[in-house]
Amino acid sequence: MELSKINRVYFVGIGGIGMSALARYFAKRGVVVCGYDKTHTDLTTALESEGILISYIDDEASLPIAFQENYPDTLVVFTPAIPKESKLLNHFKNNGFTLHKRSEVLGIISKGMFCIAVAGTHGKTTTSSMIAHLLTDTGFGCTAFLGGITTNYNSNVLFGKNDVVVVEADEYDRSFLTLHPDVAVITSMDADHLDIYGDESHLHESFYLFADQIKEGGKLFVKDNLPLNGITYSAMNDSALKASNIRVSEGNFVFDFTDGYTTIQDLSLAMPGKHNVENSVAAIGVALSLGISPKSIKKAVASFKGVKRRFETIVKTSNHIYIDDYAHHPEELRACFDAVRQLYPDKKLTVLFQPHLFTRTRDFADEFAKVLSTADEILLLEIYPARELPLEGINSQFLLEKITNENKELCGKDSVVEHIKNKNPELLLTVGAGDIDTLIQPLKNTLSNA
Repeated sequence: MELSKINRVYFVGIGGIGMSALARYFAKRGVVVCGYDKTHTDLTTALESEGILISYIDDEASLPIAFQENYPDTLVVFTPAIPKESKLLNHFKNNGFTLHKRSEVLGIISKGMFCIAVAGTHGKTTTSSMIAHLLTDTGFGCTAFLGGITTNYNSNVLFGKNDVVVVEADEYDRSFLTLHPDVAVITSMDADHLDIYGDESHLHESFYLFADQIKEGGKLFVKDNLPLNGITYSAMNDSALKASNIRVSEGNFVFDFTDGYTTIQDLSLAMPGKHNVENSVAAIGVALSLGISPKSIKKAVASFKGVKRRFETIVKTSNHIYIDDYAHHPEELRACFDAVRQLYPDKKLTVLFQPHLFTRTRDFADEFAKVLSTADEILLLEIYPARELPLEGINSQFLLEKITNENKELCGKDSVVEHIKNKNPELLLTVGAGDIDTLIQPLKNTLSNA
């Protein structure tokens, strides 16, 4: 389907972070945009305020007239998180509509553009957001489709005036294989989505295929020690692009960058953690490859405010520090905990964690338990199921029993805010990819006034 011929778009699952970015893009183009989601969220409310019609009823009767018949200029986009028995989804299937995944639509949009794609089982949202910011802040410009709300722009989509597009390339169900980038970054290949891939070797195979799709003459930046041929980068190793002299100063991570040709000293990053320094190294490498000056890059790195739910400081008072993060994989939790300890080594760390997916909890239970046991105090919410049905014996009690730290307990989502109020933690970290974000404002109110 050609982009120029699309005049109406319907999103089944419009409230997802990636789907909503596409919805905003098409609305900006002036086409008719509508969608469905099962729940009201801050994001769907924002889309509605921008003029996008959203239904919360999974029934074809809720469809606007423009989408009740299959017109040739209609694009229907769905998320794999939508159940197969969805009435709306089956209406479109039964009436001959061609359904597209988000990644396929990104392929349609990026066709004919200079595409910068960032992939990886973790780190891709922050890295793609950093690249988009470096290109935007320096005046180079880009359009960008991101997997998080960038704090600088309060949006998950940026609109540029050139033909450069930055996309977050999702490895889930091999979605990123619809892209053919000019520049690609692969941040990590740790085992994940084993419900789709079966084992780590098949996940790796999909990344090899993604790397093979880079256009002739293109560039591939890969995190050091990944089994791929490309321009390596790291925060500490002896790679082609690397950071050195990493230190903490006034809450920021400060470091030097070198690629063997260009050195940029005393870069200041407001996003804590050596893993974010590493993400910055990749973003700087991409910016330099586009001919952007080191001086402009240094200024842009310093002005990058981060991504919501990526090590976001919610409360910082003399009595309480509250940080929220999207971490939902053992390696992400480890990196997040390390960053917290580097910033606040003398404070007692209380962690509230919501596991995401029954299969992920089952597949990585021992790894989750090992990392969670390093916190001073652990509170577990029940598993957020997302697209999955329950698995017998797999619940948060199953995970709790594996945690070796005795200072641990299960909490109900409805009562946890009051429970935390009574505990009065000096350093609280909430982590997870489910609906734990609905607790952020109540916890902020509680701790700000405690």
